[in-house]
Amino acid sequence: MDPTVTSTALPATNGDLSLITLFLQADIVVKLVMLLLLLASIWVWAIVFEKITTLRRVNKQASAFEDRFWSGGSLEDLYDQEGVRPSHPMAAVFGAAMGEWRRSSRVAGADMARGSVRDRIDRAMNVTVTREMERLERWMVFLASVGSIGPFVGLFGTVWGIMHSFSAIAAMHNTNLSVVAPGIAEALFATAIGLVAAIPAVLAYNQISTSLARFASRLEGFGVEFGAILSRQSEERV
Repeated sequence: MDPTVTSTALPATNGDLSLITLFLQADIVVKLVMLLLLLASIWVWAIVFEKITTLRRVNKQASAFEDRFWSGGSLEDLYDQEGVRPSHPMAAVFGAAMGEWRRSSRVAGADMARGSVRDRIDRAMNVTVTREMERLERWMVFLASVGSIGPFVGLFGTVWGIMHSFSAIAAMHNTNLSVVAPGIAEALFATAIGLVAAIPAVLAYNQISTSLARFASRLEGFGVEFGAILSRQSEERV
C-alpha cells in the first residue's frame, strides 16, 4: 500500500466537521464547485435586491405619473415636462405615443381620418413597452438558470467528492466510520450549497416574474387608454 495515499488521500479524522473545515479539506474540484455556487448565490441575492428595489421605484413613479395624467392638466405640458426625456417606463410610453401623435397631427386631415394615426401610435407604444420590459427583465434568465442547474452542479461536486473519497478509502483498506464520514460530509456539502443557491433563485424568479407581468399589464392598459384618448382627439381635428 502506498504510504503517501494512506496519509494524504483522506482528511485527518480529528472530529472537526465545521463548514470551513469541510471546505478546506475538500478535493480541488469540489472546492471549485463550491466557490462557483457561492458566487452564484451572492449574485442571485444582488439581482433580487436590485429587482425588488427597481420594481418598487417604477410602480411608485407610475402611480405619481398617472395622478398627474388624470388630473385634467394639459397633455402638451406633461409631455414637455416628462415625455421628452422620460425617467421611468410609463413616462417613456407616454412620450412615445405623444411624440408620434404630434408628428401625425401635421399630416393632412384625410390621413388622420383613415385611422393610420391610431395604428402608428399603437405601434410606438408597443415597441416602447417591449423595450422597457426587456430592460426590467435583465438578469432574469440568470435567476432561472441558477434555480434549474444549481442543484445539478452541486450534485456533480458531491459525486466527484464521493468518488475521490472511495478511492482513498480503498487505498487505506479502512472502512471505519471516523475515516469514511469526513469525506462523505465534504461531498454532500457541495449539494447543500447548490440547494442554498437554487432555492432562493427559484422563489425569487417566480415572485419577480409575477410582479413584472403585472407591471407590463399596467403599461399596456395605460397605453390602450391613452391611445383611445389620442384617437378621439385626432378625429376631432379632422
